[in-house]
Amino acid sequence: MTLPKTMKAMVTEGHGGLDKMVLHTDWPRPEPKEGDVLIRVRACGLNNTDVNTRSGWYSKAVTEATTGDAYQTVSDEDPTWGAAPIQFPRIQGADICGEIVAVGTGVDQARIGERVISDNWLRDPADPTNKSKTGYFGSERDGGFAEYTTIPATNAIAVHSDLSDAELATFSCSYSTAEGMLTRANVTDADTVLVTGASGGVGSGLVQLAKRRGARVIAMASAAKHADVAEFGPDVLIDRSPADLRAALGEEKITVVADIVGGDYWAKLIDILERGGRYTCSGAIAGPIVELDLRTFYLRDLTFTGSTVIDPQVTRNLVGYIEAGAVKPALAATYPLEELHAAQTAFIEKQHTGNIVVLP
Repeated sequence: MTLPKTMKAMVTEGHGGLDKMVLHTDWPRPEPKEGDVLIRVRACGLNNTDVNTRSGWYSKAVTEATTGDAYQTVSDEDPTWGAAPIQFPRIQGADICGEIVAVGTGVDQARIGERVISDNWLRDPADPTNKSKTGYFGSERDGGFAEYTTIPATNAIAVHSDLSDAELATFSCSYSTAEGMLTRANVTDADTVLVTGASGGVGSGLVQLAKRRGARVIAMASAAKHADVAEFGPDVLIDRSPADLRAALGEEKITVVADIVGGDYWAKLIDILERGGRYTCSGAIAGPIVELDLRTFYLRDLTFTGSTVIDPQVTRNLVGYIEAGAVKPALAATYPLEELHAAQTAFIEKQHTGNIVVLP
């Protein structure tokens, strides 16, 4: 196969609004280095990390909800998920599905032709469980908002599925994030899990993956999206922000809150946790600053877990669930790569259910 020297790519040129993502039609195609594979990207899902990194929302200087627009003040020291600077220009996009078309030295040539999805966490091969030695695909190295990308061979996981490329591109970030949260909170069939933001990519993954573990699941979503969220199999659906959450839950006893929303409503989520309950979080799209009564925390013997860097086996386990048909994709819409601005606008507005994917 003769590969082109250049490619189409959406390149992020700095922190700020959508205008910082610039389409190039003659960007140099990357070459796979030792231990890498070169992937022809067929689809790339959108996620909050891409938006938040571009806008600089991760910076402690920002206290607002995620908007996807430029912020007045962003610290140059901590604008990424890892609280460190990012190098520009950068091709973002982590959630790829594609085909391996070339390999670097040290990688088996037999892998050429494999259909793969990405494990987005870039680990130190000599110390893979050390969270301080991790990077993120599309952040610490170029990602998948392009026709071609390279990634360490260990991060390209072969998948055998009848699902479309776009459907497979909904899993990598959203569902691995969800599985990481449930793993961190030790969710079992003895739990009743309350899922916030259940209509989003992570939320739809949380519902399905908690059900796979045998848990009872209460999903929170706007009434207009209840029919769509019901397809993921929650036991109960309630509004996304009822004024009286305890009344809305009735007799349900919540042992785990899986939250990706945060914001002003956060304290109500903590108040309804059973004694000894667990709260797990991997997002704060409604705002990162919350109010906590420490008496609720310690007198009720609660456990809080943050979940960002997942264990190395999580994505490989997820691929097994996909291949077994134990989870299904939540594909809301597809856009051509050239329309990434429109795709991210729709993603940020959150009027969809599931995830949005671009097709290079």
